Amino acid sequence: MPQTNVVLDRFQGPLRLGLGGAPLGNLYAPLGDDEALQTIDTAWRLGVRYFDTAPLYGHGLSEVRLGRFLQVQPRDSFILSTKVGRLLVPDPDPPAERDGYVRGLPFEPRFDYSFDGALRSIDDSLRRLGVDRIDIAFIHDIDRHTHGDAQPARFREAMGGAYRALHRLRGEGVLGAIGIGVNEWQACRDAIVEGDFDCLMLAGRYTLLDNSAAAELVPLCIARDVRLILAGVFNSGILAIASGVAADARFDYRPADQQVRDKAAHIARICNEFDVALPAAALQFAMACRCAAAVVVGARSAAEIAQSIAHRDAPIPAALWEALVVEGLLPAGLPPGSWP
Repeated sequence: MPQTNVVLDRFQGPLRLGLGGAPLGNLYAPLGDDEALQTIDTAWRLGVRYFDTAPLYGHGLSEVRLGRFLQVQPRDSFILSTKVGRLLVPDPDPPAERDGYVRGLPFEPRFDYSFDGALRSIDDSLRRLGVDRIDIAFIHDIDRHTHGDAQPARFREAMGGAYRALHRLRGEGVLGAIGIGVNEWQACRDAIVEGDFDCLMLAGRYTLLDNSAAAELVPLCIARDVRLILAGVFNSGILAIASGVAADARFDYRPADQQVRDKAAHIARICNEFDVALPAAALQFAMACRCAAAVVVGARSAAEIAQSIAHRDAPIPAALWEALVVEGLLPAGLPPGSWP
């Protein structure tokens, strides 16, 4: 079981909201260097001090862009996380779009969960970021969402290789904390049962639409003193529109089906009755999770990160959560403030 971790203990106040770096890597659409820098700078000016990235995001582009800003800031003034599990191999003629990233850097990401692969990945990330240490390193995408039927073999590879590497680097002080970053709570459960992890980055499984991590994973994290860092709290965008569900709403990286759209619209109507923006409720619901150290939100512009900060600070009456339970949209016991 992990002991109290000084990195995770720093997640207090404004640090509990982090900037996710996937959009800074040109996720789904290109983003200019100036726009990316302005987004990071605005987050910083508004008090954000946690930044998450990964080699996958723009095939190194997100790390490079974040590094240009962070390497000139006092190193102890921010928390930085990145991931291992993919190595970037030079590709002199990359496609215009790969893995959802448009016009990233000229590299091809290849899965590598080995001991040596993880060590090399950390070295490469340190170089792209231009910093001397990484606060949190996650083993990336060791779930069925990514690997399908090959997931058990990939998981074993990661625990036998990348996990041992990160464990060693944590002991050497190169890393402050270690965890896994996935889209499925079951992989989180299996990882903390088998390994000495400090935290878990979980995307999309503790949200207003999908709180499947609540019943088993959250109590396990509390029992083992493992913190959650929650991402994907808008479920790929369906919960991100203040006025309600958009016609082209996405859920879990694909067009939302009618059942999901109907549930999201129902939640939006109740939020509207209480004069609460849907994304404000989505963000604060995740932040209120009892074992959540932080919540990470992506942003493509200065306006988007400013809006997320406003949603974080918006007043929400307790009656809203009670209404969502009464309507069967949340299980009893999940609304903020209701845990024992």
